[in-house]
Amino acid sequence: MTILLEATFPNALDALVNRLAGPAGAGALVEAWVFEDFAARHAAEVALATAGVSAHIRSAYKPLLHAFLDDFDLAGVTAIDIATPSHPAGSARRFALEAYPLAGLVKVPLRFSTGARAGTGLLDYDVVLRHPEGDRHHRVFAPNSLRANGTLSSSGWLRITRAGARFEDHALPTEFEQVFDAAMAAIAGHDWPATRPIFETLEITVETAGIERRIPWHDECLSTREALHEDFYFSLLEFFQAHAGLPQGDRTLQPGQIIPDIRVGEAETTLRVALLPARIEAVPVEARPTLPTADRPLRTGEIAAEMAALGGAPFTFPSTQGRQILGTYFAGTGNGFLLSGGQHANETSGVIGALRAAHDLKSQGANFALIAQENVDGYALHQRLIQTTPHHMHHAARYTAMGDDIEARTKPPLLEREAREHAFKLTNAGLHLNLHGYPAHEWTRPHAGYLPRGFELWSIPKGFFLILRHHPGFGAKALSFLEALTAKIIQTPGLRAFNESQLAVWHAHSGEVPFPVINAIPCLIAESDRATVPYTLITEYPDETIYDAPFRLAHETQYATVMAAVALYCAGALE
Repeated sequence: MTILLEATFPNALDALVNRLAGPAGAGALVEAWVFEDFAARHAAEVALATAGVSAHIRSAYKPLLHAFLDDFDLAGVTAIDIATPSHPAGSARRFALEAYPLAGLVKVPLRFSTGARAGTGLLDYDVVLRHPEGDRHHRVFAPNSLRANGTLSSSGWLRITRAGARFEDHALPTEFEQVFDAAMAAIAGHDWPATRPIFETLEITVETAGIERRIPWHDECLSTREALHEDFYFSLLEFFQAHAGLPQGDRTLQPGQIIPDIRVGEAETTLRVALLPARIEAVPVEARPTLPTADRPLRTGEIAAEMAALGGAPFTFPSTQGRQILGTYFAGTGNGFLLSGGQHANETSGVIGALRAAHDLKSQGANFALIAQENVDGYALHQRLIQTTPHHMHHAARYTAMGDDIEARTKPPLLEREAREHAFKLTNAGLHLNLHGYPAHEWTRPHAGYLPRGFELWSIPKGFFLILRHHPGFGAKALSFLEALTAKIIQTPGLRAFNESQLAVWHAHSGEVPFPVINAIPCLIAESDRATVPYTLITEYPDETIYDAPFRLAHETQYATVMAAVALYCAGALE
């Protein structure tokens, strides 16, 4: 193990209370914004009030949403109008998106518009609560600072007023920002080799307080610790892409496995950045799961038990870390195809959907190969991370242990990609059913401009949707295929209501869905020659953090999609 950095960061809110509880705060009106939960902020207000200081401590993370959750009285309100701020360094709908999922929480009409001060750099929401007895007006500050790379990012803030005059009005450094900056600086300052992969495991371990709050809209979770995981993981991918001379977002990058492990802590925030060998755990023997009623992601041993029970002609290939990628081939009749799940290992409902469908397809005599879990190293990491934070999306488990995306790997050693290519050859596949998921609640990067750079379309859920990629010259049937397919899938009990509710809130916060909605299911048709087979149907269900009944609907939808798509495909719908 090589330790790049170990450090401790004092709690900014505690330091602020200690500073202002004495003579420095006497007679002052204090407003502060920090990355702390309601209980900690309220305790600080009480402590300062005891010292004679009037203080309002607010959330620097999603400040407008927290104002509605914690401060505003909506009794009797008939409508809500919100003028959002804007800034040249922020995207056009950044602040409407930062208020998500407000449109799903309030029970009255809500409208966003651009504020009169747009472009001035003044970062206040103007909120009008319409009421029969008269409108109520509120101004909500959204604290942000320009980082060195030019991004407008959430930050702590402090305002102190005495006798009507403002003495302080500036960014307040918090442990949430300091721990991120310190870790990134340590990694940037390290002498990295030119070889690929660069390391086996780069692990960033943080214990910190912050916000962890479930709210009553689908799977929505407000979590600064989850946001820190996402910021670390994707910022480090961007760093190593630049280090390798690759463009941002290049999925061929092979740095190694990056693991931000962000856990709940108390008082001071601790940080360790270390280079470690890969962690390989033995896979325990498991009983076969009951697939149709599964209410959580399957464990690795359960997947192995189910693959063994399916039979067929098994094949295996090694992963980057030496685990076994399990596949099997059923030499039936008709058009061949590959059914796979888990290319991105934190997307878990497709694994069950694929296994469920495989049983029925086998009994129908279909000609297909199955790889239920393609990214076994990422899946092992996901299983490890959800032990402590089960409701976080854990994008560190998205790619392989080499750090790249299976789909983007074209050069030896192929490893995970070799299993897929072998399946294509076995089946002479004309179709790849590639089951995916995406975040079931908001995906944020507060230190990098808030929205997940390169993944803005995935920042908030928009229900279940489909992507159909086809080779040049194979597009004529794509639209009619999707029209027939979506007409079948939307009959899945509960799916239409689910999609319509998520699409309505997407529309309120993000505007129009950027591709056609067919039978209440958004569909993207794209011409691409990067796949081996002529057609690739990709499912996208917001599944990364769900359990129980929502998880069952997710894999039921995945299963229904496979069965309907195969029926159409084998009937010649794509010929």
